[in-house]
Amino acid sequence: MIDFGIDKLALIGAVALIVIGPERLPRVARTVGVLLGKAQRYVSQVQSEVNRSMELDELKKMKDNLQTAAQDIGQTVRSGLDEAGQALSGSDDATADYPSFYNDLPTTAYTPPRKNWRLKRGATPLWYKQRHGVRRHVQSGAARVARFRPNRQP
Repeated sequence: MIDFGIDKLALIGAVALIVIGPERLPRVARTVGVLLGKAQRYVSQVQSEVNRSMELDELKKMKDNLQTAAQDIGQTVRSGLDEAGQALSGSDDATADYPSFYNDLPTTAYTPPRKNWRLKRGATPLWYKQRHGVRRHVQSGAARVARFRPNRQP
């Protein structure tokens, strides 16, 4: 980058003092400082964004590697089970129907249980609700205004 020494900065300052004048020099210096600060922030944002994108690429590669490893392990286990099933089906034991049992099972998607928010709110202790201002009863707007209206004393 550009190498500024003390002598070069002093020369630039002297030229700026002569050209701009002593009245406007502080305002110009302040403006230049603000612009340099904005430029530095912009450069740091770009640098952090580039770093984030590089880390994201590395994480994607790692995810792909883990997925392929998991698929390889799954295929190995599946082939081992198939071999064991073939060995069992070849014998005349009562366990010959073991592999077909798993093939006949219906496959349904998992549905998570629904959460009951009323049950959750009912489990909160009364002292906690009072301390944190949780409303326990429904109140109309007029009743709420009357409740919080300051007392008028003549």
